[in-house]
Amino acid sequence: MTSHQIRQAFLDFFRSKEHLIVPSAPLVAKNDPTLMFNNSGMAQFKDFFLGNGTPPSRRIADTQKCLRVSGKHNDLEDVGFDTYHHTMFEMLGNWSFGDYFKKEAISWAWELLTEVYKLPKDRLYVSVFEGDVKDGVPFDQEAWDLWKPIVGEDRIILGNKKDNFWEMGDTGPCGPCSEIHIDLRPVADVAEVSGKSLVNNDHPQVVEIWNLVFMQFERKADGSLNPLPATHVDTGMGFERLCMAVQAKISNYDTDVFQNTIQVLETLSGKKYGDSNEPFADIAMRVISDHIRAVAFAITDGQLPSNNKAGYVIRRILRRAVRYGYSYLGFQEPFFYKLVSVLSEQFKDVFPELKSQEEFVAKVILEEEKSFLRTLESGLKRLDVITAFMKEKALNTIAGDEVFELSDTFGFPVDLTALIAREKGFQIDEVGFQDALAEQKKRSRQDAAKEATDWIELREADGVEFLGYDFEETHSHITKYRKVKTKTGDEYHIVLDRTPFYAEMGGQVGDTGVLVLNEEGKTVSIVDTKKENDLFVHISKDKNLDDALQNAGIITAKIDIARREKIKSNHSATHLMLSSMREVLGTHIGQKGSYLNDEVLRFDFSHFAKVSEEELKKIEDRVNEKIREDILLDERRNVPIQQALDQGATATFGEKYGDFVRLIIFDPTFSFELCGGTHVPSTGKIGVFKFISEGSVSAGVRRVEAVTGEKALLLMREQEETLNKIKDLLKNPTDLIKAVENLIDEKTSLQKKIAALENEKIQALKASLIEDLEEHSTFNLIVKQVDVPSAESLKQLSYELRDQVENLIAVFGTEIAGKPQLSVFIAENIVQETGLNAGKIVKELAKEIRGGGGGQPFFATAGGSDSTGLESALEKARELF
Repeated sequence: MTSHQIRQAFLDFFRSKEHLIVPSAPLVAKNDPTLMFNNSGMAQFKDFFLGNGTPPSRRIADTQKCLRVSGKHNDLEDVGFDTYHHTMFEMLGNWSFGDYFKKEAISWAWELLTEVYKLPKDRLYVSVFEGDVKDGVPFDQEAWDLWKPIVGEDRIILGNKKDNFWEMGDTGPCGPCSEIHIDLRPVADVAEVSGKSLVNNDHPQVVEIWNLVFMQFERKADGSLNPLPATHVDTGMGFERLCMAVQAKISNYDTDVFQNTIQVLETLSGKKYGDSNEPFADIAMRVISDHIRAVAFAITDGQLPSNNKAGYVIRRILRRAVRYGYSYLGFQEPFFYKLVSVLSEQFKDVFPELKSQEEFVAKVILEEEKSFLRTLESGLKRLDVITAFMKEKALNTIAGDEVFELSDTFGFPVDLTALIAREKGFQIDEVGFQDALAEQKKRSRQDAAKEATDWIELREADGVEFLGYDFEETHSHITKYRKVKTKTGDEYHIVLDRTPFYAEMGGQVGDTGVLVLNEEGKTVSIVDTKKENDLFVHISKDKNLDDALQNAGIITAKIDIARREKIKSNHSATHLMLSSMREVLGTHIGQKGSYLNDEVLRFDFSHFAKVSEEELKKIEDRVNEKIREDILLDERRNVPIQQALDQGATATFGEKYGDFVRLIIFDPTFSFELCGGTHVPSTGKIGVFKFISEGSVSAGVRRVEAVTGEKALLLMREQEETLNKIKDLLKNPTDLIKAVENLIDEKTSLQKKIAALENEKIQALKASLIEDLEEHSTFNLIVKQVDVPSAESLKQLSYELRDQVENLIAVFGTEIAGKPQLSVFIAENIVQETGLNAGKIVKELAKEIRGGGGGQPFFATAGGSDSTGLESALEKARELF
């Protein structure tokens, strides 16, 4: 069976068992503060297990895109070195929400594996939970009794909490599980050693392929377990491992899931996969063929590479792949982006979103590759300087902080630094590196510190009813609350059974307002509203609310109406703007991110060129034209999603839509979008639209910011006032533009005259410095306090002296606008021969002037606050050299 047939057989089997087949959620987790990425098949269904929402069917099956590269479930460092771990993988799963339980889950799993996939029964082993005294969970006798007549006692293994109690994270739904393992070893190996003894022992050919999780508990923040309102089934089968088993391969990478990509890498590199003479080439091909899936699908689902949070994870995966190609496959030019087309073709039927964005994804990856290859080159030069210095000083270990600098600044993974160091005859201080890394992680944890208590349940409710489209206040009940400690202070998180408060999502900020708790009018200020899975969480920073919340009966929830109106204007204007962009710039324009509040709207979109002033003007004019037309909002709720898409509705990639969606239409021939946000009743309410900026966010993504209504009028008024002030300063010329041009010309002329005078001064100073230089056996030294007009003059002086004096070391001090300045210049040949570093030296000298600085190894500058220290700084430099 091909991988496509294997996947389809799974879905068809569970369709025959009355399961609803649903699409994969986006790879990037939305509205779940505990996750960056969906790391399991059950992530999108968490609220159904907790009773916070109602599933579309009590039986569901799907294939889910998953990513495990951070947090508790992190497989990144294993990828490539073994044959069965991955970053992005598909998780085939079937779920029961309070319907069937262990009996059906076990019997159907066995039926599918042995009768549909024809896997040999004598190669399968199962495990059941042995129980845990500390958690008070007994041995899973029921699962044992169900498996015993199917496989026999000799094929059942007892598993501890680590192996057979599944938890998604530190808190949340969990329960005992029963794993199914398969022994794929050759017959001779099986005869020699029992597969049972190799289960859960990291044998590459005795692997788990399916985990049947029996959701019975919720792990609370204090570590305790509470029974869930109903029992559920959550199964997860690694698609790639299943293909390995069904296709009788000894590695996931030998299956057709990865071979298309690997064959392209063979062609590009000229190396043959499986060639024992180059084992690291095999590792590189496995790493790259795995990582391209993670990177491409993450970008497709809306997560661009960046320097923080989820974006940094994607950038790290991308750079790991490029680095392996650079180090072991000989790729000196971008190559990674070329694999996107192979991937999009392979998955076009199951994940068509990649095919539709193929060009965009490839361009983003290409720009990231170019950037990293430049960084890689810089890092190699830095490493050359470090090793040259060590050779000079007869050292053999690169310090941990140097290794960390290469990792943190240049993106050099520690194993790459270690490899290059070994090639040059050095080793690295692994312990020192880990200490530096641990310190950085500690700072990051402190920055993100957040501690929440368990929810305090006040009354049962079937989820949260959002009424904010139609009402600005509601009579509600508080269903639960919790206290959360954050860096900025304590918060209360409050959940209502019905609410008019819009929770932050889709780029629109959450509502603010008040909760009126009782007849006396006690109010709780709501400073934000967030969506956590399917809960609308109202956030208050008020103090000591426990008694008031616990004793509140029917409350009144009121949003800040004036703020909401401004947000609605900005959101509707965003829709008009996107449609106008597609008219002016092309239909390739797609939303890549947005943020809108009551002040401004910010919009990121796919486009590979700067939007010109003329294009911005056309877009702005088109939006304002639609505002003046005062088009009535056509809002349609509960429209079947396929019907909406067939009618031409615009959807945002990376957003998860349900079977039924909400349409926001301002003229079906102009703006027709899927959207859950709040909007004006007609476009005329927006008033006016005005761009305030346009720029680049990352490769292939541009960002515009704009204002509407009162903010737009205020902006134009401020611009008018500025213009009037300029006129006053220029004595109200009849032709303002001509007057400004004359002023600029005059300034340019004066600057040229000043530059000429400064240059004359520099030339005279340079001549006197050459006369006074100190000659040494291997270098020429100048250490002097000089009188120059600017910091740039120090650089000019140093560089012109370099051109006339060989083997120059020059240290200058000066005072500019009352502030001390230092510069250090070291000839590049001296830097290479000795390992001296001007940046480090100037930092040390800067202590004398109570300042700091840095720069390149051959030239660096520093500024300070104490000019009296200039003389001692220069004396310190003389002693050093």
